[in-house]
Amino acid sequence: MKTPSELRRLHFIDALFARVTGHDLYLAEQIRAAITTSLEELDSRPPADPDFTAATAQLLSRLCEGQEDHGFHHWDVAEEPADATPLFTRARVVKAMKGLARFHESTLLITNLRPAHCPPRRRWTARRRREYDEALLFIREFAASRSRAHASVNILFL
Repeated sequence: MKTPSELRRLHFIDALFARVTGHDLYLAEQIRAAITTSLEELDSRPPADPDFTAATAQLLSRLCEGQEDHGFHHWDVAEEPADATPLFTRARVVKAMKGLARFHESTLLITNLRPAHCPPRRRWTARRRREYDEALLFIREFAASRSRAHASVNILFL
């Protein structure tokens, strides 16, 4: 018997991979198990493994862009480190939401936001943590306010 928390995660995976699972929770469970196994292997990788991030972004891009009625936008913060500042973050999210506005269902993938706020081999200070948390909150709230009421927008941070 699954806990309510596990069921919520399973339904989230089912919704995210609906085209693949056909809303079959057994298949969603298989995807969840694969993700869990990958996360266990993640411990052996560096925290910001660029190969893993790029491969995951490419896979999600193929999955989403193969659907006619599903919008997809990928913002890689590492391409331009200044994008992590509040002004440029707003501009990038505006651009993303404009591109996704016509879709009823869409995915906004944001990669390398965490390393942009705290580069590798640097430590998290209270200021860096606060700025990162504020960026996450801003992106979530801004995307919610700029999407249509009946649209479903998934924001994934990698």
